[in-house]
Amino acid sequence: KGTTPIAYALSKAEEDFPPCDNCRNIIILITDGIEECDGDPCAVSRSLQKNGIALKPFVIGIGRDFSKDFECVGTYYDASSEVEFSKALKVVISQVLNSTTAQVNLLDDYNRPTETNVNMSFFDNVSGKLMHNYIHTFNANGVPDTLFLDPLLKYDIVVHTIPPVEKKNVSITPGKHTTIAMQCGQGDLKLIVGNNSKTVKDMKCIIRRSGRMNTLNIQTFGTTERYRTGFYDLEILSTPRVYVDSVEITQSHTTKIELPLPGIVVLRKSVKGFGSIYLDKGSELEHVYNLQENELQETLILQPGNYRVVYRSRFASQTVYTIEKKFTVQSGITTNVKLFSN
Repeated sequence: KGTTPIAYALSKAEEDFPPCDNCRNIIILITDGIEECDGDPCAVSRSLQKNGIALKPFVIGIGRDFSKDFECVGTYYDASSEVEFSKALKVVISQVLNSTTAQVNLLDDYNRPTETNVNMSFFDNVSGKLMHNYIHTFNANGVPDTLFLDPLLKYDIVVHTIPPVEKKNVSITPGKHTTIAMQCGQGDLKLIVGNNSKTVKDMKCIIRRSGRMNTLNIQTFGTTERYRTGFYDLEILSTPRVYVDSVEITQSHTTKIELPLPGIVVLRKSVKGFGSIYLDKGSELEHVYNLQENELQETLILQPGNYRVVYRSRFASQTVYTIEKKFTVQSGITTNVKLFSN
């Protein structure tokens, strides 16, 4: 009459698997008893899976039903007779050797599988290991292409839309075609600057979900990007910055945000000094830019509007020598501002 050190046996199985990036390490545990040496086979199994050493074990119980004791260890099969044991072993071998087909339906806002051309990442749900990257594709028949996935794993799937869509703990049914549906409705956002974008080449815009601060994307003006349907806040990195809140992206529609063409301001100083530019909002001044102390001429690209520049020579010893000038920036026009001390 022997003992059953199942936890110990499982832990030692790690030594049977040499390092290999493209291997599937499988453990088939055949037992006629439960743990008898105060070990925790459930914890050992979780550790093996989490560390990517082995996939979820198969357990074949002989003699009586041990399912309650081993369901936390792995996929359990009862083999109360020789015939049942043979059937269980065939099922296990079939699952180990055969991949299973699946397809991912990326649904639009009308629950139609029309979204495509976006990367999908498949992670092992237990270990967190990245298993596959596939760019979603329609086949020649216009339906989502077939994927071949390991049915022994449960997957966490990330569809890399902006923002991404996640689906956790996805099971693949062995021997059957599995369809995985994910809500990914998208529309386009096009950013435009006036009729001459050369003046503001590579101007950027920060895209955020409405009411949230985390940055989803930084989009360049003159480009079109796809986003999931919903509302977004835009922070345009112009001078001064422009904020456009609650921009709605709708299914299969292009939303256009057009910024007026900025103007050019040429600032000339007679001597070096200190100063700043402010956007004049009437009862409020919004700081826009600090003048460079050691430069006698500066060229700035500013949004249309009314401004004030406040300046004082570095050699002036009294506050009254502060110079303040108002100027207006017009779209596409160059404005010259002279800051000469008396």
